[in-house]
Order: sequence, then structure tokens, then C-alpha cells
Amino acid sequence: MLPRTIRILMTDDHPMILEGYQITLKATKKENQTLLIDTANNCDESIAEIKKSIETNNPFDVYFFDISIPESSDGKYKSGLDLAKYVYEHSPSSKIIILTMFDESFRIHKIINEINPEGFLIKSDLTSSELSSAFQRILNNEIFYSGTVNSILSKTLPSRLDVDGINHEILYLLSKGTKTKDLVKHFDLSLSSVEKRKKTLKRMFLVEDLNDEALINAAREKGFIN
Repeated sequence: MLPRTIRILMTDDHPMILEGYQITLKATKKENQTLLIDTANNCDESIAEIKKSIETNNPFDVYFFDISIPESSDGKYKSGLDLAKYVYEHSPSSKIIILTMFDESFRIHKIINEINPEGFLIKSDLTSSELSSAFQRILNNEIFYSGTVNSILSKTLPSRLDVDGINHEILYLLSKGTKTKDLVKHFDLSLSSVEKRKKTLKRMFLVEDLNDEALINAAREKGFIN
């Protein structure tokens, strides 16, 4: 495999947790991977690193955000969720992993609906093995949610299939044979944003298959397309 350098920013207000994450990822990385890891302990430190990386056209590949961290001194960023929203809007090609102690259904749905992270891990579920597996799968363009998140989604999904207008049109165009790369011609969206919307749809319809046919079939079964 070709060598691959992966830039990572981890944000958590507990240095020992950050150290544990780094040790795990470095110990379990693939031979061709080089991990360049920066850390931040609060919103001020994190947003400074995020903005600097974007302004220099060298954004981080993967962001780890704890939700409960000290807010920024100007009050603009109150949590890791606000930081994740900034990354979602300004660096759509970057991958976001949320780590939190919160396991309430409302919070989980809010986080998923607002930023659609590639990774969502509940700290009480987390083991070194799960962290390593999540990281590698996300690098492979998969989505990884921990057991608690998946359990909540599976219980509430039947009453929460809220497909917005753009996502509905994406389903329709895919069912008509439109290729993903051509979807950008129909919307004011980047290819990365379209891909994220497709991942959202696959999560909503509980589709694990990477191809679009399974998503189209699931949408048909639910009556979203003919």
C-alpha cells in the first residue's frame, strides 16, 4: 500500500484521555500510515488550530471532538458541537468523530441531524479496540456509530424518517440512474457535501452496503420513491 500521512486534531479537556487516544491509534495504525496528531483542551485552542489549518489550505483529515469542553473566551463556541459545525461547514472533506458521555436520544439525534459525523462514540461504550476499529473504518469512508447510538437509532427510526427536500431529490435522481459525480449539477453543493448527504440517507434507512442500489431499494420499500 502507498504511504499515507493522516493529520488529526483531538479536542478534549482531559489530557489523560487525549493521551490514551493517541497511544491507541499509534499502536494500532497500519504500516503505511503516519499519524500527525495535534491536541486542544478547549474551544479557544481548538478553533485556532482549525482556522489556521483551513487558512493555510492544509486542513486536518480527521477531527475528534468531545462535546463538553470549556467554551471560547468570546462565547461564540460553547461546546465541541459548535466546533464540529464549523468544520462541517468550512471543511466538508474532513471527517468528524464525536466522543461524548451523553447517551440521551434527543442529544444523539440533534448531533446527527446537525453535523452528521462519520463517527459517533459514547465514552461509556468505548474500548481501545472499538476506537481503533472506528478510526480505520472511517478512514475507509465508512460510518461508525457505537452500540448505544445504533440502539437508539434503531428504536426511534420508524417515527423519525425526516428526509428533507434535497435528500429526497437525491434519492429520486439516484433511482433514475444519475451518478453521484453528476448530482452536483442539480444542487448548489460540493461533491463532498453530496457524499455526506448520501451517508446520512444510508444511516437513516439502515443501509450498510456501500453501493447505491441498496439505498434505492430501501427508499422504495419505505415509499419515498417509485
